[in-house]
Amino acid sequence: MLSSVTAKDKKKFIQWFLNHYRLKKRESVWILNYLVNHMDILEHVHFVRDVKYCPRGVMISSRCSDKIPFRFYKNHLVTTDAEKTFHDIRLNKQEALFIQLNFHQANQSAYYAAVLEENPFLPDDYYLTKDDKQTTSDLLDQLLINQKQEQLREEIDEALDTGNKTKFLELTKELEKLLNKS
Repeated sequence: MLSSVTAKDKKKFIQWFLNHYRLKKRESVWILNYLVNHMDILEHVHFVRDVKYCPRGVMISSRCSDKIPFRFYKNHLVTTDAEKTFHDIRLNKQEALFIQLNFHQANQSAYYAAVLEENPFLPDDYYLTKDDKQTTSDLLDQLLINQKQEQLREEIDEALDTGNKTKFLELTKELEKLLNKS
């Protein structure tokens, strides 16, 4: 996966981050410093949100965050062991590594936004709330009712044009029921 952010920019960001935030787990500092000193690995690093959906990712939290201190995700396995994480990073330098940083007002940080990339592994409906889903369902139901009403009106017109009184009465009753539902 190609990154839209250069390794040089990622390095500058990590250095800025380490200078401005204290991390909950000291091993996190070691990992970030290791990345800073290995441009070949930084080429494959991607800063994203919700790293738990990624095939290989690290979640690191600063002390000013209420999130867990550290997590490493790899192929649906999760560990809080930073040493295992470090060895995995060291042994798989060419493999994409996704990093989520949790710190105070991360969503308002221009520095973080500059290196943040779209997470390609988020589920399609990730940003939809239950209310959004209900609204969508209600809208679809209403559209189907409207379509059925239009179809019935056309059939009623046709029954009038052909003088089919039985069909006309049947269709108007059906339309009336449908109108009472909506």
